Amino acid sequence: MTAPLMSLVWTDHVTGRQGFLVVDRLVRGVASGGLRMRPGCTLEEVTGLARGMTMKEALHYNPEGRYVPLGGAKGGIDCDPQDPGAYALLVRYLRAMRPYVESFWTTGEDLGLTQDLVDRAAAEAGLVSSIQAVYPLLDDEAAARRRLADAFAVEVDGIGLDELAGGCGVAESALTALDRAGVPYTGTRVAVQGLGTMGGATARFLARAGLSVVAVADIKGTIANPAGLDVEALLRARDAYGTVDRAVLRSGDMELPGDAWLSSDAEVLVPAAVSYVVDAANEHLITARWIVEAANMPVLPQAEERLTARGVSVLPDVVVNSGTNAWWWWTLFGDIGPDADEAFAHTRRSMRALVELMLDRAESDGTTPRAAAHALVTDRLPVIADRFGWYR
Repeated sequence: MTAPLMSLVWTDHVTGRQGFLVVDRLVRGVASGGLRMRPGCTLEEVTGLARGMTMKEALHYNPEGRYVPLGGAKGGIDCDPQDPGAYALLVRYLRAMRPYVESFWTTGEDLGLTQDLVDRAAAEAGLVSSIQAVYPLLDDEAAARRRLADAFAVEVDGIGLDELAGGCGVAESALTALDRAGVPYTGTRVAVQGLGTMGGATARFLARAGLSVVAVADIKGTIANPAGLDVEALLRARDAYGTVDRAVLRSGDMELPGDAWLSSDAEVLVPAAVSYVVDAANEHLITARWIVEAANMPVLPQAEERLTARGVSVLPDVVVNSGTNAWWWWTLFGDIGPDADEAFAHTRRSMRALVELMLDRAESDGTTPRAAAHALVTDRLPVIADRFGWYR
């Protein structure tokens, strides 16, 4: 794959902080990818995320579906989302990016930002929607927008469907790996880093499937209990940034350092917070059999090589966390309706089929799941380009 189509660095005239936009590819003239805000965000990071979005879009290509993959893009802002000036900075960033959002970049929530916040800032920046560039590709724009709005209004046990869809996909990825290995759900232990949108939903789906969530980590540290945590209580006690109020902890729950989740006595680790969290300096702490990448780029290449050498399977982000993006487009294009049961069923079927395909390819090629995912993308991109055209 070649270099990105476009890389842009923006400097805020008020604070001097930087923001980034990278468009990796355009398909049918449009690219898809969320906007993140975190301190230390870099152009290199956003470039990697944009390439990952191209892969996620290609992996979900279904010639029988209404949703046709878009290109990949990503935005990023170097700022702590809890900074008092973060929202105003977000508005200025989107105002500067308005021509791109209007023309070819569809975006939404990512690390540090919620969709509600992105929508509010987009409106203040003069945008119709953060995904308005895709509207010309819809058969019936009004019906499609109404369908997506209705889906965002759906709640399941007090949590929005939009927050649950991605975690459903992550959980199904983990369950598929367990099924292939013949490992029963009951008794299988899980540690999750991050209890925000993705991590919280993943923990909920895995716990409801019968697995035991023995550790969760947030910005304050790790909460652990070898007998299993009360996931629902922790979800009810978290704030908008995924930080859990420790007042709800039970007598058997322990408060440990922030990186303690890595060495948890668990079969499955789910990094669901920040990028680059597993590196060559800490991979030796991991005793889990599977790492399921709910976050984007959480495991660095050198660490993955070492983990693979000692039998740890890393299920890559480009597959595992692709359900959120796919759910948006399945709903908008009309492959599914604004219904939770239908959304979860479609997500489970699609993610299980994709993970099975990836793991089959890894076995046949004698390679890692990540290399297998890349091989699948390499196979599919020419087909998409031939049918729909794309711009490098």
